[in-house]
Amino acid sequence: ELENQLTTKSKTLDELKQSLALNGSGEQTPEALSLRIAELCEMVDSIVSQVAQLKTSMQSILEQWRVYDEVYAEVSLMTTRYLYCIDQCKPSVVSLEALKNQVKTLQ
Repeated sequence: ELENQLTTKSKTLDELKQSLALNGSGEQTPEALSLRIAELCEMVDSIVSQVAQLKTSMQSILEQWRVYDEVYAEVSLMTTRYLYCIDQCKPSVVSLEALKNQVKTLQ
């Protein structure tokens, strides 16, 4: 969206340049307007450059979040599996009488 706005502003500046070249201006000298437009063009170019850098940074950050989400899902799955195994491996609580009967059976 920001890039589209910058493109629109650049077109407007180009139109101003053309208008200045054709008509001139009674309020300010053409040289002053021309300098101001040149400054605005430089500012737009600088902003375009900053937006490009920001876009690159954001893509890198999005990639890092994607990796984080994948690792988080994997760790979450592993944790669930370990909790299940721990739950299944717990010895059931047996009374002393039941243990004595089991020892007799084994003997």
